[in-house]
Amino acid sequence: MDGEELTEQETALYDRQIRVWGAGAQRRLSKAHVLVCGITGTVAEFCKNIVLAGVGSLTLVDDRVVTEDALSANFLIPSDENVYAGKTLTELCRDSLKDFNPMVRVSVEKGDLASFGAEFYSKFDVVVVSCCSFTTKIKNEETIECELQYPSFEESISVPWKSFPRRFSKLYFAMRAIERFEEAEQRKPGELSIADLPAVLKLKKELCEAQSVNESHIPNALLERLVTDTREFPPVCPIIGGILGQEVIKTISEKGDPVKNFFFFDAMDGKGVIEDISGNP
Repeated sequence: MDGEELTEQETALYDRQIRVWGAGAQRRLSKAHVLVCGITGTVAEFCKNIVLAGVGSLTLVDDRVVTEDALSANFLIPSDENVYAGKTLTELCRDSLKDFNPMVRVSVEKGDLASFGAEFYSKFDVVVVSCCSFTTKIKNEETIECELQYPSFEESISVPWKSFPRRFSKLYFAMRAIERFEEAEQRKPGELSIADLPAVLKLKKELCEAQSVNESHIPNALLERLVTDTREFPPVCPIIGGILGQEVIKTISEKGDPVKNFFFFDAMDGKGVIEDISGNP
């Protein structure tokens, strides 16, 4: 990608960014292809950020229609309901994103994420996945040659819990419990309700026993909050979307090391935490 020069139009449009991170970094951004699967309020903010930064192309995958929850968190969805007819969530977001930067190719790919093969993913430099099952997260782990060595998602979650520091983020353990429950009950992410809490708490106990850790690793109050309120909190979307955009831009531009390798943000206390799980305890 470094061999292709920026056009005069790109140089003029991205002049301020080029002054910050250099022409080489901007060139890599302008030639990069990003795939985004699952559109949430946070992901919408991310898409805006990388489109404004001048990524080469952005492909969206999400066949869902607009819901009230999506409308409240996703600023890309037009307020005029007359434009919704026959359009998916991604098609509406695509139309809005094109207005941010006409030089970026924004397209929609229809279909289920789990049905796409390796050849499809090989066309992209970065894949961002949101609101998908545990199985799909693992499936999206392709081996890519790079200078930095990061453990895969599957390697990271296989590290025994008892090897983690005492102050390790409780959100990590809670998310693993919820993922396990969703897989066992064949639920989609975000489909849980208060009626599921007893079964989730039972599974939490089993997981803690299997990992030889105290049940305090997953506070009941935290699990209850995650199970009973699955809606997005709109004020947090720009924060997480901004951080995600920053990390992807660092990866593509090769300006700075991306976060290694988990980032947790709890809207209740407004704190973000980075946890490094190397996969080699």
